[in-house]
Amino acid sequence: MEQYEPDRLSPVQLAAIRRSFRNGRASLTRRSLLRASAAGALAVGGAGALSACGIPAAGRTQGGVSAEDHSAKEKVVDFSNWTEYMDVDDSEKHHPTLDRFTRRTGIKVKYTEDINDNNEFFGKIKPQLAAGQDTGRDIIVLTDWLAGRLIRLGWVQKLDPENLPHAYANLSAQFRSPDWDPGRAYSYPWQGISTVIAYNKKALDGIEVTSVSDMLDNPRLKGRVGFLSEMRDSVGMTLLDMGKDPATFTDDDYDAAIARLQKAVDKGQIRRFTGNDYTSDLTKGDLAACVAWAGDVVQLKADSPDVDFVIPDSGYLTSSDNMLIPNKARHKTNAERLMDYYYEPRPAAELAAYINYVCPVDGVKAELEKIDKDAADNPLIIPDKAMAAKSHAFRLLSGKEETAYEEKFAKLTGA
Repeated sequence: MEQYEPDRLSPVQLAAIRRSFRNGRASLTRRSLLRASAAGALAVGGAGALSACGIPAAGRTQGGVSAEDHSAKEKVVDFSNWTEYMDVDDSEKHHPTLDRFTRRTGIKVKYTEDINDNNEFFGKIKPQLAAGQDTGRDIIVLTDWLAGRLIRLGWVQKLDPENLPHAYANLSAQFRSPDWDPGRAYSYPWQGISTVIAYNKKALDGIEVTSVSDMLDNPRLKGRVGFLSEMRDSVGMTLLDMGKDPATFTDDDYDAAIARLQKAVDKGQIRRFTGNDYTSDLTKGDLAACVAWAGDVVQLKADSPDVDFVIPDSGYLTSSDNMLIPNKARHKTNAERLMDYYYEPRPAAELAAYINYVCPVDGVKAELEKIDKDAADNPLIIPDKAMAAKSHAFRLLSGKEETAYEEKFAKLTGA
């Protein structure tokens, strides 16, 4: 486990954070758009950001630190999640899947939508975790880069496989072994997040776009191509197009991807680097094609017959939001039972039908067809084997890499 060192964020990293909050996924609600899977410069784990908040450095702690498990006597589980990331009924007062879990198990779920941003939430719970205290939460949901950071710090508990039979059996292969939690010893995905290519058929007017190269090289698309202001998405998709794996790339690979994008900027091929505002440009046809977040595409396709997407042969990026149990949580067994419940096909299908993210649960399609056949047939929600095989993750970065890469990306985008 790593020592917690509150290094100060560089000006470039701070600018990346502000950019993400202002117009990236981190600034948005759950239903409207996918928020940052890496939140700009925060892959250093928020260490420097927390030092700026005046929180003292913490020493190394042992993973799996638990208070006495009160699950048997206290039939409750405290669950903190992102806003608008759970199914609700027509009254908007009840969560059907949670209610069914309580009826089945007798365990009451205290469900709180108190996560609006990874870094902000980390700042909220960090003092208790650093001091070895209970956060008052049994399950928290964090994006992969921050989930990995907490695991390395030893601030979350190792899961008991005996309490997670459905999760172990039904977790989709593409999410099984991220580099920050090999074998999923400490986490299970809540939902997946995908980055793809979206296009406006009317604006393309017969031009074929099936790859990043098509967007960057076709002169007929000059000034009508968009990339994202999130470094990992834009550079990651470019690396894939160049035949490089975002999970194993080198400094030279990164520089080559930046150079490729810079060439397109210099010749006016790329209209701009955007946050969520690309959705209106794409719908209007001001952008003919762009790198996009899959959750947007699901919603845009429902509203506009001209919008569609393509998965390049070279692949696409996937990240995930993940359930973890913090140290000192009082109800570990209850938490694991709830985590496992969402890997049963029926509740997984009900959740997917409502929020339209990538479902990480195998075997859910038949159940989802009973609820929403269009959703069940949508590969952005239920990836088929061919699509899942094209999924790639952007590797974790060291603090030194983060600073250097964000500086180069900022120069590219003019941020």
